Amino acid sequence: MNQLIYDFLHVTESAALASLPWIGTGNKIEADRAATNSMRILLNKISMDGVVVIGEGEIDEAPMLFIGERIGTGTGLKIDLAVDPIDGTTSTSKGKNDAITVIAAAPKGKLLHAPDMYMEKIATGPKAAGKIDIDAPIEDNLYAVAKATGKQINELTVVIQDRERHQQWIDTIRGLGAKTYLFEEGDVIPAIATCIDSLNIDLFLGIGGAPEGVLAAVGIKSLGGDMQARLLPKTDEEYERCKSMGIVEPNQSLKHEQLIGTDNCAFVATGITSNMLLKGIRCDQKKFITHSMVINGLDKSLRCTETVHSALLSETIV
Repeated sequence: MNQLIYDFLHVTESAALASLPWIGTGNKIEADRAATNSMRILLNKISMDGVVVIGEGEIDEAPMLFIGERIGTGTGLKIDLAVDPIDGTTSTSKGKNDAITVIAAAPKGKLLHAPDMYMEKIATGPKAAGKIDIDAPIEDNLYAVAKATGKQINELTVVIQDRERHQQWIDTIRGLGAKTYLFEEGDVIPAIATCIDSLNIDLFLGIGGAPEGVLAAVGIKSLGGDMQARLLPKTDEEYERCKSMGIVEPNQSLKHEQLIGTDNCAFVATGITSNMLLKGIRCDQKKFITHSMVINGLDKSLRCTETVHSALLSETIV
């Protein structure tokens, strides 16, 4: 995987830059199309035998980067990829924070193959790894994380998306005395934030997209944290689609190793607009500066990289 990480970085940087003209235009469809086109073209230049297992949708719904699409040159490592050209299309179109472009990868067969549907998720950092349980009440998880981190309940911070479907959880968390950090869109970075000590985020909870859940699971795995999830099929068709993708019991809880089954994995993301971990694209005269994060599962490292892009210069600053 180390051989491919910086190829993936080039892909996410380029996809983010491709979306730049569409930031704040109100047109999320064209923003996503531009990022997707860029990502697909560059992925197909990489020496790998890749398959998209988490993508833009089913083949009849997304003409590019669909689930099951083969990418790369067809030679080299057999890789499963989870991709999101823009996690936060609405934020991009409105010129708001929390939009990124992201890739996660692992050897063939090691990433959950999941359809594009809702997923319930819970995540925490390395200190409380192994202590959370998606099947337990929120109260139990808060007390377990508090004990593992050596904190009082009123010292905990839970990051959760500001949505009506989460209001009961938010009320319960606050009722117990813990704090909430509410965000608007894009739950990949907030979930990974539980693994960054300086951010002081103890727990992530939420119901969001399954693709974003698998992407976050790779980043969290690579940093020693813990994540569990449960797919939430709404219809018989969604339930059967899960089964057709190898998920025998679609409503069962999924442990971290079922989401990502190896430490030999990689997570790469580039900021389009700013979030709690990444700066958005900046313009300095005629040069554009991107800010990215590269997480290597084998050495449990997170590297942040700024790259200056122009017609004549591509200079990386670590």
